[in-house]
Amino acid sequence: MKNKLLIIDDDEELLKLLKKGLKDEFLVATATNADDGLNQFKVVDFDVGLLDVVLPDKNGIEVLNEMKNLDSDFPIVVMTGHASIDLAVRAMKLGAFYFVEKPFSPKAIKEILKRAIEQSTLLKDYQSLRKVAEEKYSFSGILGKSGEMQDVFELIERVASAEATVLIEGESGTGKELVAKAIHFNSPRKENRFVAINCSALPESLLESELFGYTKGAFTGANKNKEGLFEIADGGTIFLDEIVQTLTTFQSKLLRVLENRTFYPVGSTEEKKTDIRIIAATNKNMEEAVEEGRFREDLFYRLDVVKIQLPPLRDRKSDIPLLMNHFLDIYSEKNHKEIKNTSQEAMEVLMRYSWPGNVRELENAIERAVIICQDDTILPEHLPERVVKGEEQEPSNILDYEEAKEVFEKKYLRNLLKMSGGNVSKSAKTAGMTRQNIYIKLNKYNINPKIYYPRE
Repeated sequence: MKNKLLIIDDDEELLKLLKKGLKDEFLVATATNADDGLNQFKVVDFDVGLLDVVLPDKNGIEVLNEMKNLDSDFPIVVMTGHASIDLAVRAMKLGAFYFVEKPFSPKAIKEILKRAIEQSTLLKDYQSLRKVAEEKYSFSGILGKSGEMQDVFELIERVASAEATVLIEGESGTGKELVAKAIHFNSPRKENRFVAINCSALPESLLESELFGYTKGAFTGANKNKEGLFEIADGGTIFLDEIVQTLTTFQSKLLRVLENRTFYPVGSTEEKKTDIRIIAATNKNMEEAVEEGRFREDLFYRLDVVKIQLPPLRDRKSDIPLLMNHFLDIYSEKNHKEIKNTSQEAMEVLMRYSWPGNVRELENAIERAVIICQDDTILPEHLPERVVKGEEQEPSNILDYEEAKEVFEKKYLRNLLKMSGGNVSKSAKTAGMTRQNIYIKLNKYNINPKIYYPRE
């Protein structure tokens, strides 16, 4: 089947020549002015366009812009005379595939048009594959194809339908709030409110007022009664980020909510009921905070019904290309740019870096790269200097022995399960361990062997 070509040029003799010379390869439609060309473009699904930059009724650059606004991926080759080279260069910057100087032969332009169609087809296929990959390896907006993230997705799915309190642990920038939202919006509470509170950002008195509400006269400035979030978001979910940063007086009141589903507004003796699911998160070691007396042990056990451990980006680097493409699409569209690619050198830089700021740092790096990039490909020079240099993490961010051992154990267990197809007995035999010990460690790290079963 022939490809459909639209040629817009006011030179009728040239149009006749091109139509005759290209009719074996293309279904050729012609227009001698911009309005006629644009009207045809709007009703016919053309595969490629050939456009003169100088037209009697409208500048060819304006026509190019209108076409690109209607279909940003439509390949356009511009034609120019010697006096309009500057216009042709502008057209290239605006997304034209190529420009040719008049005069030219139908044979020469034929090859250029075929290349334009081939590149456009490849680009569409690539974008389609990226979209499929993103859909396949995402869960409620969270991306990850690594074994570590697949474990997280599986656990989110299991706990979403339950009413259990969830504790999310992970470094800053790993996506704890995204996970909390995924749990809420996949739960029976999804029609009700989801509210996120950063406990470390508010003084204790303000935190209590926000959550529990207050009565008129409870403190200076309390001129009227105010409902708290436990009342406003009744039936929904409250996400308490950085819960370890709270003081023990607040922790006592939160414990009451978890145990009895009741609370007292600040300044009130009237008990109120609430139907709230609490999801808590921390980037600190909660067990250590309990041992040091900074966090109530009874509250810790109430929160730690189901724990979701989010891996740092350095432990799931296989997800970087997927995340990179996702952020590239977002910030290219936001900044009205057509950046489609990442050079191999830039990708190697991203894969080498340790990402102490995790996914948030990667997202910021890609946003910066998109803003700086003036072409269609991200290069190393577009990335932050610290990323390109691969600067080491500060010593305070180096894992301690126990954390390093946990990272190793989790990877080791996943590799065992991959090799055995999820067979715990085979995994135990390979590792020289008992099945019981393997199960203990799998439970410790919330690793589900069923994920590794062979797929039919």
